[in-house]
Amino acid sequence: MAIGTRKLGSLTVSAQGLGCMGMSQSYGAGDESESIATIHRALDLGVTLLDTANVYGGGANEELVGRAIADRRDRVVLATKFGIVRDADGNQAAQGDPAYVRTCVEQSLRRLGVDHIDLYYQHRVDPDTPIEDTVGALRELIDAGTIRHYGLSECGADTVRRAHAVHPPAAVQSEWSLWTRDIEDSVAPVCAELGVGIVPFSPLGRGFLTGSITSAGQLGENDMRRGLPRFSADNLSANLAVVDAVRAVAERRDDGATPGQLALAWVQSRGDHVVPIPGTKRRGYLEQNVAAAELHLSAGELAELEAAGSGVTGERYPAHLQRTVGR
Repeated sequence: MAIGTRKLGSLTVSAQGLGCMGMSQSYGAGDESESIATIHRALDLGVTLLDTANVYGGGANEELVGRAIADRRDRVVLATKFGIVRDADGNQAAQGDPAYVRTCVEQSLRRLGVDHIDLYYQHRVDPDTPIEDTVGALRELIDAGTIRHYGLSECGADTVRRAHAVHPPAAVQSEWSLWTRDIEDSVAPVCAELGVGIVPFSPLGRGFLTGSITSAGQLGENDMRRGLPRFSADNLSANLAVVDAVRAVAERRDDGATPGQLALAWVQSRGDHVVPIPGTKRRGYLEQNVAAAELHLSAGELAELEAAGSGVTGERYPAHLQRTVGR
């Protein structure tokens, strides 16, 4: 089992990356030894793109990734993020002024234990700082060799254009899956036009599209999905129809592909500039995800899968967080 490569702008990465957030937060307690073993297994399978952020685990996730890659940095395309800030009560906002950018990158370099970052994203767009100012600071970091490429996360199409006019981003990271299609109307076409890669996070619908979650009661008390509208008891029950439709496609195949693998293969099929980063902290799930990159979907299957995701109930985020995306 191996995986090919794709391009995010001028940056060559594996055709699928590994989202590392869940190793440190959001989906229950982590296991550092298994998480590090998962990262090492990913590299052995040819997965080069590792994705973290300064806010994951309050910096602990960057530190974990840094420990995992300390003796194999040359095999990694390392991506991290800045731009989400939280106050003492946990309220979330975005920041992107140049001084903040410079402070964040130095902190991330120290936590990761590296001398440069390959892909540095603005995690959320700061409504109070012109994107031109933020990208200007990122361009300075590129010129200095501190970062090699930059990206934007959960931004709007106009922001991509304005950022590109200052310096072309390598990628836009956004949620994209069978049940989250928001970027298809404007962001994805602009990225294709400008030669910007797309890095879908949560391509498995935060695990829902695997079919393993059938009730809200399965989620732990500290699981972030308990606070997401689509996972509320009523919405989750309605959304099971999406999984049932994907499972029906899987059951007609003779290769044993799972619903989750088909959902991931659908995201992979969106274009050669699309590099999903399914997140996992376990080697077994990682291997299933990598195998999905080799699946071929017929035109009929693609159409049926797309139709399956058309009846989703519930917003992606609670209202206060939904307002921070698409800027």
